[in-house]
Amino acid sequence: MEPEHPNFTFGYQDNTIGAPLSDLQYGYLLNQGFHFATAPITNKHFKERIFKLVKDHLDVLGKSDERGTTVVTAPLADPIIPPLTPKDTSLFPSQAVNTYTGCISPWIDLCSPNPIIASISRQVLNLEINYASFCGLRIIMIPAPERDGSRGAGNSGLAQYARAVQEALTIGSSMSFVVHMPMYSEPGLDTGVETISSLNPAPDSPPVSKEIDIYTAWDSWHNVRSVCNYNLRLFVALKVPIVMPEKALQDRWFSEPLMYLSFTPETFQTNKTGNPSLSKHHQALIFSYMKLKATPGLLLCNVGPRVAHIKGDVQDILSGLESKSHFPALPEVAPAVEATSEEDDAQSPQLEYLQWLETQQPPLTIFESPMLTSFQDWLQSPLQPLSDNLESATYEVFEGDPVKYNQYEVATMEALIEWKKLKKPTSKTGVVVIAVAGSGRGPLVTRALKAAEYAEVDVEVWAVEKNPNAYVYLLRQNQNVWGGRVKVIKTDMRHWKGPVVSESADGPVYGKVDILISELLGSFGDNELSPECLDGIQHVMAPQGISIPSSYTAHFTPIATPKLHADILARSATDPNAFQTPWVVHLFSLDYNAQRVPEHPRIQQAWEFSHPIPESTLKAVEARRSGGVVGGGGGSMAGAAGANDHNSRFCHMTFVCRTRGVTHGLAGYFESTLYESQVKETLGEKVEISTHPERIDEKSKDMISWFPIFFPLNQPLYFPADTELEVSMWRQTDDTRVWYEWLVEAWAWVGENSRVKIGTSELCSSRKMACLM
Repeated sequence: MEPEHPNFTFGYQDNTIGAPLSDLQYGYLLNQGFHFATAPITNKHFKERIFKLVKDHLDVLGKSDERGTTVVTAPLADPIIPPLTPKDTSLFPSQAVNTYTGCISPWIDLCSPNPIIASISRQVLNLEINYASFCGLRIIMIPAPERDGSRGAGNSGLAQYARAVQEALTIGSSMSFVVHMPMYSEPGLDTGVETISSLNPAPDSPPVSKEIDIYTAWDSWHNVRSVCNYNLRLFVALKVPIVMPEKALQDRWFSEPLMYLSFTPETFQTNKTGNPSLSKHHQALIFSYMKLKATPGLLLCNVGPRVAHIKGDVQDILSGLESKSHFPALPEVAPAVEATSEEDDAQSPQLEYLQWLETQQPPLTIFESPMLTSFQDWLQSPLQPLSDNLESATYEVFEGDPVKYNQYEVATMEALIEWKKLKKPTSKTGVVVIAVAGSGRGPLVTRALKAAEYAEVDVEVWAVEKNPNAYVYLLRQNQNVWGGRVKVIKTDMRHWKGPVVSESADGPVYGKVDILISELLGSFGDNELSPECLDGIQHVMAPQGISIPSSYTAHFTPIATPKLHADILARSATDPNAFQTPWVVHLFSLDYNAQRVPEHPRIQQAWEFSHPIPESTLKAVEARRSGGVVGGGGGSMAGAAGANDHNSRFCHMTFVCRTRGVTHGLAGYFESTLYESQVKETLGEKVEISTHPERIDEKSKDMISWFPIFFPLNQPLYFPADTELEVSMWRQTDDTRVWYEWLVEAWAWVGENSRVKIGTSELCSSRKMACLM
């Protein structure tokens, strides 16, 4: 069945009403197709009272004598806003009030360089939040900062604004806050709101730059949420612009915690039939953002149906009907609705258009399906396959991906066909010996048997599994499904002596394995100790033996993912190792920091492992482990013997960042060659699997067995435009465990041949969360 499309949620905002909707008006909107509405917390009377208070205070400060000296006999204290009165607000507790999004007065200016105006604005903010909390509102929307840090004293005002929002989060401790930000500052766009700063205009405003810096609005938001320490109750309402910006900025906002997308009448254009519509670029943005797990609501600002003509209240009508002894006629039921015109009763054409657009969403990919949507940006600890015994439910999740097993089956079939074609000798006369190492519940065993049937090759299959519970399941599978064709062994693969060829008086005689199949790969390829496991079982492989997989590579790239950083930051309050853990996560709300440039891809390869490893390496490992190295076998880490040093790795990569931004960590992926053709006619052709975002469709489309891995930074690293991010990464081992270390540095060119470091992360390490060997 085709996956369901995400549902659109529509919100209503009318800034001309100046009061919350009545129950009748709200019900009317719900019937029209809206799902929620906004409500001002205070009204016009309150605004007039505050404006007068500020004006009177500024007038006193501005009185001068003949010489122009201000006449103030004593320091004048900042004005204090008196408590609210019923005349100041139309918002009161009710059954519907907790469904509203409360709007802080848009006329305040928290960024004002005038300390009086800034102080009054903070007082209004705190007073309205307190009252909204009393009334039962759960979501508060704050107007965007009036200034940014790009020019003049904007950065000072922005710091004031951020501090005010941080304080608001403390006051409204059970509320969520939404900052209503523009996607970028569109030139010449007048909001039509007279702010309190109009009472004291700045005398020397810096000239407006002719060049548009489309990242200043995001910079302001990043400043605010950083001061608020990535609070999980802080969200963005994003104003959809008239002209869509470059895709890079759209992706940047896509990674942020969005609650609403807001639309004004100017956002819509008129199509050939005279009806409102959105451009293809606007449509693509909506379709993209609606794939998020928490889909943003679509807030229609001043483009909804009119409700001013709907008067009265439900209770008034009901009480009036109760006094009538007869069943009321239709005209008596709705006396509260004034005489209306067709224009008053008409549905919003913008809403109708968006409702139609909801049905036009493109088909979802498998990664956007409802099944995987629940896993979006959900942190999972990596598995410890050698130290933990997995549960059946975990195996069942792995087995739910047919793509991976199809690729394994094709690889096994190709290996068997070419084995027969090349007439390679087998370990056991007449049959190719196959061992599935780490069989789990046996899906690879089933695929190996099918591959042998397709290739028409006789095989002997061994299933090796250390999990005693999965061993019971394998015995049952062999009895009921495989018809006793499989030999099941319960042991750690590294301790297996090989397939039993015959029995003698001295005990069993062990043979070799021709094809070794395993699915030990992790999200980063080697992070679940596939190299160490396959090294340990390699002694049972025949000289001409084949390993499936034969090789795998790890890849990574720096990313911005504010939601994950906020989640990990919250976890760190109770988990001291939260930032030292490489998390397995279905990365979705992310923004790639790097661009694709020659010699520096967006996603770069860290290292590679191949199997089987050279025999000389195995002998060196054994010599180190047994102490047979002359002068001692001093390993590289913690005085270990160094038996696993051949599996340590280091890489240093450079990523080029065109625009300024912030990196929260590294996204890791892997690619694997399961089998590479050895026949002359098809030499070099490969059967592969990949989680690399730019190559997965080419190599293993729709494979969902592995989510990416995320290596977090303890502190986000901000960098300016045209920066090179240099990443150093290590795979470390001390012969008992394996862990990763990573470091990110930001460099900027200051001359043709010289660079300076402008930022660096801490050296991050997962040593405390190491994978045990």
